[in-house]
Amino acid sequence: MFETFKTAVETARHIVIIQAENPDGDSLGSSLALEELLGNLGKQVTMYCPVAMPKYLRHMSGWDRVVDTFPTTADTALIVDTLSDTLLSKTLQEPGVRHWLETHPVIAIDHHASVEDSLSFPHETVVDEHAVATGETLTRMADECGWKITPEAAAPLYSSIMADSLGLTTDGTTAESIRAIARLVDAGVKPADMEAARRELMKKSPEILAYKAKLIEKIEYYCDGKLALVHIPWEEIEAYSDQYNPSMLVLDEMRLVEGVEIAVAIKTYPDGKVTGKLRTNLPKADKIAGYFGGGGHAYAAGFRAYDNYDTICRELVSATEKILQEDSNETL
Repeated sequence: MFETFKTAVETARHIVIIQAENPDGDSLGSSLALEELLGNLGKQVTMYCPVAMPKYLRHMSGWDRVVDTFPTTADTALIVDTLSDTLLSKTLQEPGVRHWLETHPVIAIDHHASVEDSLSFPHETVVDEHAVATGETLTRMADECGWKITPEAAAPLYSSIMADSLGLTTDGTTAESIRAIARLVDAGVKPADMEAARRELMKKSPEILAYKAKLIEKIEYYCDGKLALVHIPWEEIEAYSDQYNPSMLVLDEMRLVEGVEIAVAIKTYPDGKVTGKLRTNLPKADKIAGYFGGGGHAYAAGFRAYDNYDTICRELVSATEKILQEDSNETL
């Protein structure tokens, strides 16, 4: 599986690692791990993402080395945790970047088996559909390529796997996922220290706690209580996002309400952009997000669209009803 990747890395001098414009624990952890692994091979590595790293990810040491200007001096690109053109739209709009991607070696590394490869420029893919996270794929890749996993590489790989598996609790978690975690602990990861750092960053100010209460009051229920929905308008994004991602304040609580199967937080922006973040109890999040051109995991997914909130809401309810009906038919 990894021969093409190994050959591309061995012939490269300067590698750019690209994240999509919805960075998460898997994409950042994978980027940081590759920076360490490839740097130890003598490669120059630049981590790139067109948007700022969310604050909830900043417990990962090295997040501040991610740049938002594409390094055109690189000769090879590795795209982590996405095969979607939509999620690279900001990158592709940057002057000269599309031409660069069309004229240089590009390898996309992902684990989303259900997501169609929509990248519109020449590229190779490494897709490990049995992995719960791209970080799990990279752990196996490092071992098969004979690269030493240092403690500095093991830590972000651990964070990557724990993030996408929701702490090794999702259906996508396998015995191989757990073996990968054990491998990283052997390499020097201390789970208690990792969790302590994460919890420290997750602390909330009294203002944020009060805002969380307001968000909870705004939750609406559809589809006989199986869909929980909260709307986060631009003025709230602007007021609170610098302290904490508003969506992440309530999504887990929404998903744990009795009867709820699907929780969705929708953000609306002044330019007409609408984003949706989904957390579900049924393995259907990626299918619902797919109705809007998005994707992700079975239990955690997202989408972006350009329409008004009421239209998106109606389409979301319709898509959810269809998915729930399909699920009901499957269990008969």
